[in-house]
Amino acid sequence: SGSAIADVSAVGGTMIPQMVKRGYDRDFAVNVSITAALVALLVPPSHNLILFSAAAGGGLSIADLFAAGIVPALLMTVALMVTGYVVARRRGYGVEIFPGWRAVLLRMVSALPGLGLVALIFIGIRAGIFTAVESAAIAVVYALLVTTVLYRQLNWREFLGTVTHAARSTGVILFVIATAAVFGWLLAYLQVPAAAVDFLQSFAHSQFMVLLMIVVMLLLLGTFMDLAPMILICTPIFLPVAKAYGIDPIHFGLVLVLTGGLGLVTPPVGSVLFIGTAIGKISVGESMRSIWPFWFAALGVLVIVTFFPELSLWLPALLRA
Repeated sequence: SGSAIADVSAVGGTMIPQMVKRGYDRDFAVNVSITAALVALLVPPSHNLILFSAAAGGGLSIADLFAAGIVPALLMTVALMVTGYVVARRRGYGVEIFPGWRAVLLRMVSALPGLGLVALIFIGIRAGIFTAVESAAIAVVYALLVTTVLYRQLNWREFLGTVTHAARSTGVILFVIATAAVFGWLLAYLQVPAAAVDFLQSFAHSQFMVLLMIVVMLLLLGTFMDLAPMILICTPIFLPVAKAYGIDPIHFGLVLVLTGGLGLVTPPVGSVLFIGTAIGKISVGESMRSIWPFWFAALGVLVIVTFFPELSLWLPALLRA
């Protein structure tokens, strides 16, 4: 879905109890689940990237944004896996018995129908078979068929509850979008983007300094603001600044989403941090004492993605060629 909150709620709700059951400390299980949720922000079909395209005026290719998020997502995955391995070795966690390649293969095959949703959306939009809006309807039908027919995990009562929850969430999102549209018009009327460009030009004379300042400001905002409204509110302000300094809008969108996502797991008030600790039944303070190796690993990926735009831009360029 592209939602770190949904990811830590769904996956963390399953994985944290299982990790605790297998002998891992609660704070370790919580911090792994919290920071791993950052990957969901970048992997297609991330709705946050779609929101960024809408906030940017709808002129940016969603397929390019999806493609641009793949390499940063892989970098984030590797960084967090290495960090988790190092922390686990230092804490002396035991090694589980390898179930064998047959069991691994069976699990991979059973997961293919669910993973096919990502491939369906990405390939469909990339190939021009359907639009991003149409992909949402197709994804719903596909997911419904997979969960009811193949996995048999959704009954009629759960389906109605899911529809009700989706309707409520959609209403909230549409209200935020409508409010952000009015806010964007007000910013344009008051010439705030132009003022922001003039402000940064007064003491920032390079792309490096502009990106650094934008990342710091977005990181601070992300600690107390949810990602969707932050995208809708900050894009009209900072995107013109980025364009004025020659920063690619696709690259800027990845930086914006990833920076805001890191703010969601930043102590002491990140919303994903609160949800993860509630699921893991530990205090925020307990999580804060041990989350920093994972947080700095994610920050390192953010710095690399921010100042090496080729990492996010080469794949969209390759697919367009």
